[in-house]
Order: sequence, then C-alpha cells, then structure tokens
Amino acid sequence: MIAGQDSFVLMPTGGGKSLCFQIPALLRSGVAIVVSPLISLMKDQVDALTNNGIQAAYYNSSLGSQQAKQVLAALHAHDLDLLYIAPERLLSPEFLQRLSDIDIALFAIDEAHCVSQWGHDFRPEYNRLSALRQHFPDVPLIALTATADSQTRTDIVQVLGLEQAKQHVSSFDRPNIRYTVLEKHQPYQQLSQFLAQNKGNSGIIYALSRKRVEEVALKLQQDGFSAAAYHAGLPSEQRAEVQESFLRDQLQIVVATVAFGMGIDKPNVRFVVHYDLPKNIEGYYQETGRAGRDGLAAEALLLSGSQDMVLARRLIEQSENQQQRRIELHKLNAMIAFSEAVICRRKVLLNYFDEEREEDCGNCDICLEPPEVYNAQEDAQKVLSCVYRLQQGFGIKYVIDVLRGLNHERIRNMQHHQLSTYGIGQDKTQAQWSHIIRQLIHRGFLFQDVANYAVLKLTKTSLPLLKGDIGLQLAKPRPTLKKSKKQTTANQQQPQTNQDQALFEALRSLRKSIADDLNVPPYIVFGDATLLDMVQQKPQHKEAMLGVSGVGQVKLERFGDAFLQCLSEHQP
Repeated sequence: MIAGQDSFVLMPTGGGKSLCFQIPALLRSGVAIVVSPLISLMKDQVDALTNNGIQAAYYNSSLGSQQAKQVLAALHAHDLDLLYIAPERLLSPEFLQRLSDIDIALFAIDEAHCVSQWGHDFRPEYNRLSALRQHFPDVPLIALTATADSQTRTDIVQVLGLEQAKQHVSSFDRPNIRYTVLEKHQPYQQLSQFLAQNKGNSGIIYALSRKRVEEVALKLQQDGFSAAAYHAGLPSEQRAEVQESFLRDQLQIVVATVAFGMGIDKPNVRFVVHYDLPKNIEGYYQETGRAGRDGLAAEALLLSGSQDMVLARRLIEQSENQQQRRIELHKLNAMIAFSEAVICRRKVLLNYFDEEREEDCGNCDICLEPPEVYNAQEDAQKVLSCVYRLQQGFGIKYVIDVLRGLNHERIRNMQHHQLSTYGIGQDKTQAQWSHIIRQLIHRGFLFQDVANYAVLKLTKTSLPLLKGDIGLQLAKPRPTLKKSKKQTTANQQQPQTNQDQALFEALRSLRKSIADDLNVPPYIVFGDATLLDMVQQKPQHKEAMLGVSGVGQVKLERFGDAFLQCLSEHQP
C-alpha cells in the first residue's frame, strides 16, 4: 500500500485490519479516504486516532453544519491524514467534484463484504463503489473484511476491480475465544447461570427480534444486572446513549439485535451470547469476534433450539428472490451444522472459511467436555416408528407428545392415543427427545419438510435402522453449563497475586478518572492488556514505560506521569 499497490485484506475482528490502511495513510502524501458503513464506527475510529495524535475526521449526517464546514475546510487545506465517510456521501456528484482537487493517498473500503450479494450483510449502496476505479484510476485501493467465504471474496475482487491486487488472508482463528453451544432449554435460566460465572464483565447478548431483546433486557434489569436494550426501533438518542455508556464501562451488558456492534472497538468485551440461532456463520463469527479484541480470555455462548431453526427456514422460504433464498438456505444449513457438531467446534468454524486445522483446539465445549455417547438404537427406533405410524404428517413437538403419552385434546381427537407407539417414550423428558430427534435429522435418518409445516418424514436410511440392521450411537444432551476450566493459552495474562490484583484495580480506577475528564471511553486511554503488562513489568521511569505494550510516545507524554506515580505508590 505504501508503494501505491492495491490490496485485498481478510483478517479476523481484532486482527489489525485498520493498521493496514492507517500506516500507509501517514506515510503517503495526501489524505486517505476511508469508506465505512456506520456512523458509530467512524466516530470510534476517529476518537482513537486523534487521541494518538493523528489528524483524522469523519464527514457524515451526525455533524452540524458548522462542524461539517470545518471538516471540509481541513480537507481542502490538506490538514487531514484520514477522512471517514459513508459510500452514499462519497459517491455524490458534489463530493466527487471536491475530491478532484484533493491529493488522495488511498481509498480504503472497510467492511468490504457489504459489496457482495453472497456477503451476509449485502448493501446495494456499497455496490456502487466500483465507480471509484473510473473516477480515480491511479489512486491505490484497499478492501478489508473480517468475514468472507470464498464466493464472497471472489465477488469483492470483481466488483471493486481488484483482480491485480495482492490478497492477504490471515488465519480466522481467535484462540482466546472459547466457543460453547447449549441446546436451548429454559434459555433465560441458562443465560443467568452463564452470567453468574461472568460477574463484573462486559458482554453483549444477541437476540433476533426487537421484542425478545426488550424482554431479556427487562428481566436482567429486574434481576439486578447493569443491562440495557439496543435495536433499530429505539430513538437514535437512546441508542447513542446505550452505546456510549457501554463503551465507557458505565453499562455492563447490552442486549441487542445485530444492529449493534459493527466496528465497535471496545477491547474488553469478555463474552458474547447468542440467545437465538444466528442466520449464518459469517454473522456469528463477526459477532463473537467482538469479544476479546485485547487478546485476553473471552467466551462465546450459543443457545441453539429446533424452533429457531424452523422459524429461520420459514422466513427464508418466504423470500421471492430465488437466488437469495438459495444462498440464505445454504448459509443457514451451515450454521445448523456448526451448532450440532460433535467434533471440535473451531475445526468446523475454520473449515467453513476454507482454513484447515489438524489438531483439536482445546478451547471449545467439545474439546473440554467431549460429549458422552450411548447406544441409541432403541430410542431411534421408537422415534422412527412413531413418525411412521403418524403417517409422516406431524412436526417434532407433536411426535414427542405422542411418544410421551400426553393426554391432550388434539391427540384424543386424532385417535392417536390408540397407536402402539403412544406412551412408549415416557422415560424421557420433552427436551431429551428433542435432542435425539435433532441428531436423527442431522444424521440423515429423518427429514424435516420445511415447506410443509416442518413435518418429520422418514428417509431411505431410516429402514435399516428400524429393522435393526445397523446400530447407532448418539451424544447425550448437555443443557447445562459446566463451570469453566481455566484457560492456559499463552496470551491469558491475569494478575497472579492479591497485590498485583490491587495494583491492576488501581490502574483501572486511574484510567477511568482520566477518561471521564477527557470525555472518552477508558480504552482510548489504555486497554486492559496494557494495564496488565504494566502490572507485570512495573516500570519505574518513562523509558521503561515505553517498553509496555500499547504505550507510544504520544500517550507517554499525555498519561505517563500519572500512571508512573500510581505504580510507584503501589510498590511493596
């Protein structure tokens, strides 16, 4: 990029994508124009840059007329290193005319998956960015994304004219994130149990509907948690307030739709929970990637339920765009396969992005607590036989009701209490039978006909199992979360002694005080990883302070004396 070449960059969230255009922007002459999809993302990036002594600004609808004039004046005076802008505003005839007189260092297209129809967050206005090539053929262009499968990558390259660009694809692996999937069963209780293990930590809880977001946020507030709701239906002032409080560590938990979080640079998010099954792996990967951006231990919990899967499929089937429907069903099926996997989850996740991993990760629920398997031939035969006797005309819940011998009006009216399979499954709960049936679907012994009210149907492999010609082992359900084992990966720094813990808390308190005075989020001063490095190194003078990860010359001059004094006061 510094030499003026085009680039395509694929790196995980927190992998350092921004540096790939920020450093060239400082070293090349002119201003770097950064295309970004969200106003909140622009503000966070610009705040961080200006606090590092870099001349950066954003130009969007959140600015008042006077502020907008100041930004444009700085642009024309060549006083900016970077300018962040939305695609619509960049491509307006008026702004393109302005740029014709400006020395441009480079164009950076952030969140470039928005360009592609195959991307999980396709935005038509991003598609128009192909015009940059015609208007500015000699200006280098860099496209960056954290989530793109091979089809999406091909699309990005074609749309943006990056056929000659160097492609830099780093590993998708985020070893500090622990992935856990639980079968959804009394989800609020499962969430409460998880939060009890994460007391005092910052986290995001994602739900698919606005109604669910508000319900969960209200329950958490009633149970004494520092939590708030965030979705596109709330007033913009309220959304801004929630986001700002979360960034400033004044709010512990945000319950949100996927409208929240793109580009959020808060490094100390310690957990992300998916209360509902996401629609695709790209979205799931991007959302879980908002945890542990500082490289310290983080957790990703997914609650996965069969009802979520049926609903998601039904919504996709309603789409009139056949091509889009096919793409979305493919992506949903991959997400379901991930949630039902009984091998290392990281292997499944990385494989989706065409990255092979030989060894198990040792930091997901499957690796840490391998599922217990049992001889499930008889249970499977009960299910398949019941589906057969119900003439393959009913969904999961009704099949389970018949198996368990429930005495309700619908069963009596249909005369199904007279079937030989009625009540043969009284030894198991509704949740246990649901777990078994889902595995039978996943293994191909049952088919869920989504187009026909999600009724269960037998497949060609059902008969050998029914006859007893083949055996079957299934995993036992795990609806509860076991207490987390300590992670032992290299980047998990934690204060080792009570004295170090006290010093860490003192440094955090000082950071919060400075941040409040500057009216910025605490991580803009220093991140948790930097404070932990201070605790480990205990520098006593400015030269030693420069050896701490995350301390540069500008921040040393601004904050060094205060932190050195705090370290000195806590010397044993």
